[in-house]
Amino acid sequence: MASLSDLPLRDDLKGAVPYGAPQDPVRYALNVNENTHPIPEAVARDIVEQLAHAVIGANRYPDREFTALREAFADYLGHDLTADHIWAANGSNEIIQHVLQAFGGPGRRVLGFPPTYSMHPIIAAGTGTEWVTAERDAEYRISPETAVAAVERHDPDLVFLCAPNNPTGTPLPVETIEAVYAATRGIVFVDEAYAEFIPAGTPSALSLLPGRERLVVSRTMSKAFAFAGVRVGYLAADPAVTDALRLVRLPYHLSALTQAAALAALRHAPEMLAMVDDIRGQRDRLVAELTALGYRAHESGANFVLFDGLTDPAATFRALRERDILIRDVGLPGALRVTAGTEEETSYFLRALADLGPGGAS
Repeated sequence: MASLSDLPLRDDLKGAVPYGAPQDPVRYALNVNENTHPIPEAVARDIVEQLAHAVIGANRYPDREFTALREAFADYLGHDLTADHIWAANGSNEIIQHVLQAFGGPGRRVLGFPPTYSMHPIIAAGTGTEWVTAERDAEYRISPETAVAAVERHDPDLVFLCAPNNPTGTPLPVETIEAVYAATRGIVFVDEAYAEFIPAGTPSALSLLPGRERLVVSRTMSKAFAFAGVRVGYLAADPAVTDALRLVRLPYHLSALTQAAALAALRHAPEMLAMVDDIRGQRDRLVAELTALGYRAHESGANFVLFDGLTDPAATFRALRERDILIRDVGLPGALRVTAGTEEETSYFLRALADLGPGGAS
């Protein structure tokens, strides 16, 4: 059997490691920021009905322009957006890939601010785009001044920002996005995968789109809509950007089944999003109770909490795994990340962590 070293792999991929979030059959999977609430039964039934209709016509190619879905996303987002402003793909990772294929590539660079979403540098490498980084401020924040200094230092073709940030949950002020846009000549990509979980009244980067043709705002149905297994991501941008993405997408990249399922879920947005308030409550409970246990829980605008003060994160990870709980070691010193699940899941995790004793050592 051959190994990778036996193959004529691209030089820039030699030694690379594929994305590998643990997939481990446990009762309490709180490691990849899924929405652990099940889809409401009435909504699920409607989705299945729409899939059945789509299957009948599956002998034909789907709508290449996924027109109805783009219209539905525009209605959902508001901000005077139309279908022309919307793009969608198989998860926000494919959205990122399309953007890098169109605006990145060999000889171009994308600026990121680690710790940040782990797929950003991986997809950059896959498209031959140079990944360059800059440091954050204290508490994982990015001030306008810090961001502009990084842009001026690196002169990137693209800038990637997460609002809120993954894996830390840190909010990103729109003032930083505005400052980055004014300072750069390239595309500013704002990843708002967790936008539905931010505190009410917090402005979205969507409010900045008018007059900014190089600004791209990405969203996903994986989190708030509990659609991680369906794989639907989307973005809003100037129509010229969506035209650019048509140059790099594969034909008929969104299947008829994907389009049907997403449309059905969007028709039930209020029911689907009813889970969000509960998840926010469990997130805030995690922050309070982790702090009471002696850990430092970082402010989060997402559906997860990063906490540090662990004596040995790897040992704590293993001890929790032995108790049928999977959380995430994101490689930050003394820290682990846990998804805000249901009330029962959150309670079980907190009891198990408390049983391990101070610093997470059993």
